[in-house]
Amino acid sequence: MLSRAADFRRYLVPIDTPSIQQWFTDCAVIGAGVAGLRAALEAAEGCRVMLLCKASPEESNTWNAQGGIASVMGPDDSLDEHVADTLETGCGLCDEQTVRLVVGRGPDLVRQLIDWGTEFDRVDGRIDVSREGGHSKARILHAHGDSTGRGIAETLLRKVQEQPAIHTMDHFFAIDLLTDPEGRCLGVIGQRNGTLQIVWAEATILATGGAGRLYRETTNPPRATADGLAMAYRAGAVLRDMEFMQFHPTTLYVAGASRALITETLRGEGAILLDRDGVPFMSEYHPSAELAPRDVVSRAILDRMLKTGSTHVYLDVRHFDKTRFARRFPLINDLCESFDIDVSKDLIPVRPSAHYMIGGVKTDAQGRTTVPGLLACGEVASTGLHGANRLGSNSLLEGLVFGQIAGRRACADRRNGSAEPRFRRLHYEVPVSDRSRLDTNDVRNSLRALMWRNVGITRRDRHLGEALDIVGFWQRYVMDKVLDSPYGWECQNMLTVCSLMAQAARSRRESRGVHYRDDYPEPNDGEFARHIELSRSD
Repeated sequence: MLSRAADFRRYLVPIDTPSIQQWFTDCAVIGAGVAGLRAALEAAEGCRVMLLCKASPEESNTWNAQGGIASVMGPDDSLDEHVADTLETGCGLCDEQTVRLVVGRGPDLVRQLIDWGTEFDRVDGRIDVSREGGHSKARILHAHGDSTGRGIAETLLRKVQEQPAIHTMDHFFAIDLLTDPEGRCLGVIGQRNGTLQIVWAEATILATGGAGRLYRETTNPPRATADGLAMAYRAGAVLRDMEFMQFHPTTLYVAGASRALITETLRGEGAILLDRDGVPFMSEYHPSAELAPRDVVSRAILDRMLKTGSTHVYLDVRHFDKTRFARRFPLINDLCESFDIDVSKDLIPVRPSAHYMIGGVKTDAQGRTTVPGLLACGEVASTGLHGANRLGSNSLLEGLVFGQIAGRRACADRRNGSAEPRFRRLHYEVPVSDRSRLDTNDVRNSLRALMWRNVGITRRDRHLGEALDIVGFWQRYVMDKVLDSPYGWECQNMLTVCSLMAQAARSRRESRGVHYRDDYPEPNDGEFARHIELSRSD
């Protein structure tokens, strides 16, 4: 459980609205990845929109997404097969209605991206599709080889810049969602250019992305510090499935360097995993071998590392045509060359890293959270699509679909008069703390190491309990402080969300999807074929 200080604290900063710069809009969208951009475009059809970006769009998970977008585009595939693959991968916790909604809308939204100028890779004039683990058919579209996220984001950004109803504010750090005494969301308070600013909005859409930076080993950019999850929790929203963090099996492992994603598409096109002795091993763990679901591959790699006493395994692409590889995977090719790895001769060292937050802020099929006036979409949301394990390349698809849905809902609420403006004076004071202050940089580094060690790919009760105790100690000396910079607020958000993740993981006494307990190695449908929900009111 969160410490008493953390649980009592509603806002991270004191608030006195007359002394703070204020903005007014119909719809505030927090986040500029695929979900936030698509939501802003849809809301702008009938609303004034303010798009708030923590840094710049180039630093989002969307921009860095190497993998493709999954959608049924050919006659040899079907929506029912895509639905079935998603449900199977989700291990019994997907909402089938949501899965059918997302999969069904995918083809039209992909065609819309093409109409807007996204250049998906083609072979002989036809869109090239590939197959990834967990998919029964080749249905993964790519843009610019391994730069699909960037290709889609650039298209959406161009449309945003053409839309006069959208005002974009970069480098706006959202600190907290504002609520009235009845619990309705009124907008957001944040910092920009070193000063506090408030954006009042009739509807607020949370699209802040993921939480990969809670872990020492991660594919995520530095901005993915779970801010939206923590803000929503403090505002009273229900968070769901927080134990389900997906680990990507293959990130480049070079000691001392940041982890970089090695896309799953390589394995889909024939790359082989080898251990330190050069032995292929995936067929020992799953009949689909390299095309097994990500959680299976991640655990298999970890097990092989332990058995061979190695820090990593290898990905073998030496049998690929080198020229085609450089054209098909330009980012990976350049990355390998920067470390003097010749993919035609050398093995690529890889190991798993934290990749995607499956859980998040609970929403309904309209993107509405349990807080009136607050919607959520993208990785920050728990829509019911992914269940206990995300099917590869479904995330960009979900961002497009629920971005459109959330934007349309915000716009419809305004037209229907169900979201009346309630701008008012807010005053909130933070009690002065007499406890010592811990170094936030040290806490952050130690926290990420703790999460990797105790709340990582494999888990057990003793380690989860230890994590809760340690995080609770840090909270007592960090959560009661008034900090004045994004780095400090990120630390407070990270502590909040790490505690919730460990709490949920300890509560789920079974193994399901990406959540693996070696003290409860089997699924337990009798008790846990359900979601675990957390909120401040619990």
